[in-house]
Amino acid sequence: MFRRALMIAALGGPALADVPVPGGRAIPCYCTDSQGDRVELGEVICLSVDGRSFTAQCQMSLNNPMWRELHEGCLSSRVSPPPAPAAPEASPRPAHG
Repeated sequence: MFRRALMIAALGGPALADVPVPGGRAIPCYCTDSQGDRVELGEVICLSVDGRSFTAQCQMSLNNPMWRELHEGCLSSRVSPPPAPAAPEASPRPAHG
């Protein structure tokens, strides 16, 4: 459990809190994904940690950005192609009369 929490915290990286500091400027607050890209607070992404994928949201905890797991697995934008239409059936033979 500790290892998992440590890995999730490491993914968040050393991001800073979005709080005013002396001098009146704000320090931006964000998380980083496993490739080091910036992820804004509130964004939800799919994280893969230690061979496990889950949906996580960038949140604040005690003035530190962190990843909070929302649920196991991730939604995928890949959509399976629809099944091919069935071949048209042969028309019935006309009756001879």
